[in-house]
Amino acid sequence: MGNELNKNYLLSSVKNALLIMRSFTIDEPEKKVTDLALSLNLGKSTVSRLLSTLASEGFVVKNPETNKYRLGLSILNLNTIVTSNIEINRDSEPILRELVNEVKETAHIAVLEGTDVVYLYKVDCKHPVQILTHIGKRNPVHATSSGKVLLAHRAEDVIHNLIDNGLYGYQNNTITNPEQLRDCLNLVKKQGFATSSEELLDGVVSVAAPIRDYTGKVVYSVSVTGPQHRMNPQNPALVNKVIKAAKDISENLGCWRY
Repeated sequence: MGNELNKNYLLSSVKNALLIMRSFTIDEPEKKVTDLALSLNLGKSTVSRLLSTLASEGFVVKNPETNKYRLGLSILNLNTIVTSNIEINRDSEPILRELVNEVKETAHIAVLEGTDVVYLYKVDCKHPVQILTHIGKRNPVHATSSGKVLLAHRAEDVIHNLIDNGLYGYQNNTITNPEQLRDCLNLVKKQGFATSSEELLDGVVSVAAPIRDYTGKVVYSVSVTGPQHRMNPQNPALVNKVIKAAKDISENLGCWRY
């Protein structure tokens, strides 16, 4: 009985430590113990103890002037290992860079995780004004072109669960009607690409196409994102370049039935 309780305690501690590390974001890179305790619904003593353990291994660092914690260099080491071993990054990099050189806008590789689209790789354009995205950033699936492409090729239960959780309206153009979303996804699957026009962020547009693995299954998306005043996501020339990039990456992954 004692061993079982100790095992459960250790598992709970590991889970809480991971939740703490995941709570740091680009927008909030530093947090106090009280902030973390409140947001995670944990005791201050528990958070303080876990932060001390994480700090001893270099996963977090405390700012002595503000008493706030931030992620440490040990996280960077793990990130390097992960990103260097993601097959899609290696197979897509030269194609993504060529795409960015041609369209002069920022390009992303993304994957679906739950009800979010997560960016795995990014190549920035050279314009002084760029869209603020980063590797690891999560965006709502129904308000992005990448998300629509990935969702369009998922099973009905995935779409149903998303709709059941509610379609939040981020902008006036965000799709919040379930039937409208289903119609949009059917069109995306039929035409082979998706667009987003100021559906997540004001003034931001994008176009995406599906990337398939060696079995023909859609597993990633490639997208180009830019400001509305500079980019038209419905431009056939742009759409064709994105579709071609998706096809070329798919072939690198072993898919010849695109």
